[in-house]
Amino acid sequence: MSAGQSITAIDLFCGAGGLSEGLRQAGIPVAGGIDVDPACSYPFEVNIEAPFLEQDVRDVTAAQLNRIWQPGAVRVLAGCAPCQPFSPYRRGVDTTSEEQWPLLAEFGRLVADTRPEVVTMENVPRIGNAGVFTEFVEGLRAAGYSVDWRSCNGLHYGLPQGRRRLVLLASLLGPLKVPDGPLRHRAPRTVRDTIGELPAVVAGGVDAADPLHKARALTEVNIRRLQASKPGGSWQDWPEELRAPCHRKASGSTFRNVYARMEWDKPSPTITTMAYNYGTGRFGHPDQDRALTLREAAMLQGFPQDYQFVREGGDARFNHLGRLIGNAVPPPIAAAVGAAIVEHVALHTAGRQADAP
Repeated sequence: MSAGQSITAIDLFCGAGGLSEGLRQAGIPVAGGIDVDPACSYPFEVNIEAPFLEQDVRDVTAAQLNRIWQPGAVRVLAGCAPCQPFSPYRRGVDTTSEEQWPLLAEFGRLVADTRPEVVTMENVPRIGNAGVFTEFVEGLRAAGYSVDWRSCNGLHYGLPQGRRRLVLLASLLGPLKVPDGPLRHRAPRTVRDTIGELPAVVAGGVDAADPLHKARALTEVNIRRLQASKPGGSWQDWPEELRAPCHRKASGSTFRNVYARMEWDKPSPTITTMAYNYGTGRFGHPDQDRALTLREAAMLQGFPQDYQFVREGGDARFNHLGRLIGNAVPPPIAAAVGAAIVEHVALHTAGRQADAP
């Protein structure tokens, strides 16, 4: 990127750095990340190579952001406010009193106070129907931003899972559209494409070369259930004696995508914070008698195979890292957004330079 077209980004609610990783892949330097969770510090700083600020976004000020952005560059404020109140898994539950509900409004406050040239936000599609999102968009437009947003299918961006996300782009430089997925007319990436070359591990085991390639231990009955499971099938394939009491109830008989195996030649289901747990979804390995490892979950979420989540000798805890991986912005979607921002800034910067006397 030539002088006069440099970009500098800050990642709010940065988590383990999925959004920042995508922006970096697109050529956008990330100047810093902010998150209230101290567990994000190591993966963000070691992979993104930028400072991490452990702070509640409600306490972040415009002056802090202005000190982080590179002076003289086009400023990008990016982020994914915690989406739990808007998750489809919470459908039918009144979440408006939850602490995370107003965090998008805090994002809007920081936009209003700093007026970055470009804003991008990613979240679950359901947030598009929430009043707090409508207010966020109206605030951007009132401040002079061109705004575009829509629901995107991760398969169209090279993500090997059927995950839909709402993506928003806003700019003070001119119209900026959410990019179409570059792979929307191609066959999607599959589980085999993504994790098929990883070494085999057993339930309760770990790859000596990669502490994240670690599978949760299973009870004897769950091992037998996996052995009776077919890729793409359900617990209905099991003999009667292996079925859990909940499967025999009318209320549980329709939940077929739990205690199930993935299929090699299809995309994975949505990777959740519990993707290492065989009983919480279709998270059984296609042919090994175990659930996904943390590394497999991260790769299916779009992280590079060498992305570091724990320091050398550190403990790769399932609940801790499952949360960071499952809550992350998928880097392939962020990379497509970043590429659109780079092209947009180059176009409008060149136009302004041509108009200069």
